[in-house]
Amino acid sequence: MRVFLPASSGRVACAAAGLAMLAALGGCGGGGATPLTFDLAALPGQPRAGGTARSVVVSEPVGLQPMEADRIIVRERGGSLSFLGGGQWADRLPRLVQTRIIQSLENTGRLRSVSRPGDKVPSDYLLVSEIREFDIDSGSGEAVVDLSAKLIAEGSGRVVNARVFTARVPVPKVDPQTAATGLDAALSQVLGDLVRWVNAGR
Repeated sequence: MRVFLPASSGRVACAAAGLAMLAALGGCGGGGATPLTFDLAALPGQPRAGGTARSVVVSEPVGLQPMEADRIIVRERGGSLSFLGGGQWADRLPRLVQTRIIQSLENTGRLRSVSRPGDKVPSDYLLVSEIREFDIDSGSGEAVVDLSAKLIAEGSGRVVNARVFTARVPVPKVDPQTAATGLDAALSQVLGDLVRWVNAGR
């Protein structure tokens, strides 16, 4: 996981003041300071022999409206969602997850090509997914990533395989740095399972 820190000293004061504070869209106390920006990591390259001639197009994941933004989400007891003040992702969450899925698949070297729908690259399969959870569960004290995925045969539109991938990583407290680190670790587990599943698919 990479962390981007702007030079503004106001951000440091903001992050310190809002470590465990939940804010609804307001950043740190509504003072307008720039929140900490966090990235998510792709799986490192570990090319292995035995690649296939298959190609895959990876669609941008869909999700509930809160998941469409660039904010770090906390799931409260009872199921309500709130945004964690003082932190944000480097891009909209669905686009960021799509990019890391593509990079993780590419890094294995086992597919002929991995692309986005807009690339217009002929493919054998379309990978569609839904972000069902990507948040900090304040009740259990865990970072939770839950992603459902389907492999669809191009041309026929037939679903050839489907699976739900879930990972839960304990987090000792709820602040931007800890939350982002926990969610990055949970996504890494999900990406590992997803990549193995795609590479082993028909």
